[in-house]
Amino acid sequence: MNDRYDTGNGGYGADPYEIVGYDEYGRPVYQQVPAQQAQHTQQPGYDPYAQHQGYGYDPYATGQQPPVPSYDSGQQPAYDPYAAQNPYDPYGTGTQQVPGYDPYGQGAAGGQQPRAAGQTAHIPHQPGPAQGPGEPGERHSETRDGVERDYRTEQFAFVEDPEGDSEDVIDWLNFTENRTERREEARRRARGRLIALVVVLALVAVGGVGYLWYAGKLPGLSSAAAKPGAATPVGAQKRDVIVVHLHNTDKGGTSTALLVDNTTTKQGSTVLLPNNLALSDDSGATTTLAKSVDGDGSSGTRDQLGTVLGTNIQATWRLDTPYLQNLVDLVGNIDIDTNADVPDPSSKKAGAEPLVHKGSQQTLSGKTAVAYATYRAPGENENAQLERFGQVMQGTLRKLSSDPSAAITTVQTLAQILDPPLTDKDLGTFLAKLSDLAKSGAYKTALLPVQTDGTLSAKTSDGVVKDILGGTAKSPDAGSAIRVSVQNATGVKDDTEKARVVLLNGGFTFLEGGSATGTQAVSKVLYSDASHKQNATEVAKTLGLPSGAVAKGTVSSGADVSVVLGQDYRPSAS
Repeated sequence: MNDRYDTGNGGYGADPYEIVGYDEYGRPVYQQVPAQQAQHTQQPGYDPYAQHQGYGYDPYATGQQPPVPSYDSGQQPAYDPYAAQNPYDPYGTGTQQVPGYDPYGQGAAGGQQPRAAGQTAHIPHQPGPAQGPGEPGERHSETRDGVERDYRTEQFAFVEDPEGDSEDVIDWLNFTENRTERREEARRRARGRLIALVVVLALVAVGGVGYLWYAGKLPGLSSAAAKPGAATPVGAQKRDVIVVHLHNTDKGGTSTALLVDNTTTKQGSTVLLPNNLALSDDSGATTTLAKSVDGDGSSGTRDQLGTVLGTNIQATWRLDTPYLQNLVDLVGNIDIDTNADVPDPSSKKAGAEPLVHKGSQQTLSGKTAVAYATYRAPGENENAQLERFGQVMQGTLRKLSSDPSAAITTVQTLAQILDPPLTDKDLGTFLAKLSDLAKSGAYKTALLPVQTDGTLSAKTSDGVVKDILGGTAKSPDAGSAIRVSVQNATGVKDDTEKARVVLLNGGFTFLEGGSATGTQAVSKVLYSDASHKQNATEVAKTLGLPSGAVAKGTVSSGADVSVVLGQDYRPSAS
């Protein structure tokens, strides 16, 4: 393999150069070997270019042919290609350089030193050292428009800017761009927060106004008109009613209440029915609610209550005290305001600790709830115990689940046998609705006022009967007996019984209306609906009263015709 011309090893085929030092970049600097020394180091007759190139070859493609060397008598070439008279043109430009000119203007040691012509040079293909700052560039001249202008290469130094300057500019642009983006993002977030705040405030305002409107608290709006179903007439409102009988299996006796769900007004109620409420049995005879529950059973009592109260009762729920205890335990105890200390029935010691303490928000378990619901202190009216039962029922409804499926499961867990047509599903669904109303505060408990003789007073009972149960008596089905309420104002107590017998024999249903506080001279037969005018005339004829006694007026609840027996009534004439 041929050695390069710039190997500089001084061996076979070496160029007449030698290393004299290194520049500041660590590259070798060569010096031309004097011709005499070069001739001694070269082998006689050896031409380094003879093997591959003939004379006349231009290695740098300049288009110029070097002169043909002449030989002396010793066959040594007289031509010195690196002689000073033929300056070396490494890049093939065809221009002649001034002898001794160093294009980089610096010596072998890196400093600026004068060079003798033909003493030092760089290998043609080796790049020269970078021009240091402050060093003058090459001087050039050109003629343009007839004027010769001089310029130096450093005048165009801007063409190659330092890389660090470009990176600084890019970093600055990135910084300003990122800061602008951050500002825009902050503005967008601020606008988003402002819009969200405005939307929330608007929703709160609309919700507040809607609630005030629903509650009837907006100025100029009636609270009654704001309630759901308030515009619907009382008699046209839809109600679901179930009668519940609490049977005390330990001490005996019953307590009765109506559970009412007014689906039109979204109101729930418990109507407590006193045991002395006067009812009519299947034969038409007067009886009481307590006797009817024991004698006629669930179905008969339900029908009689519907007749007297003028409402439609869908089903009967018989709730024995053990089942009430289990129900309270299943819902997880109840909290109510108790109005009496209830002694422990199992304790025989005087002054023993009460089983239930009187106070606000007392927590009752199943056992204590039953004891409180059935407790009646010595000398207390029977209605006091009935009101305690109502408290326990409302407290139980508040704790019962409002979810129909969960309420049905609770009822099924009781394992209670219900009277048809009531089923576990129907009872659970019904109680879940009442539970929802009780939790929302749309629930109340009311006692039906009954006179001492068990009859209903029009003034005291119409508030409960009309507002909660519908307000008017249920119209009898086709072919059913006309219900006649009789009030005795003759001053003779036996006249009531005589009138009852006469009416029953005439095919009418007798309703006990009680005795008036005073006597009345003239008897009256009243009807409220024009369709009952003919029936009222028949009642007057049956009782032996004149037709002039028939008039339109107020009729007792549950009756079609009301009769007030005056002193002109003659039972013997019947």
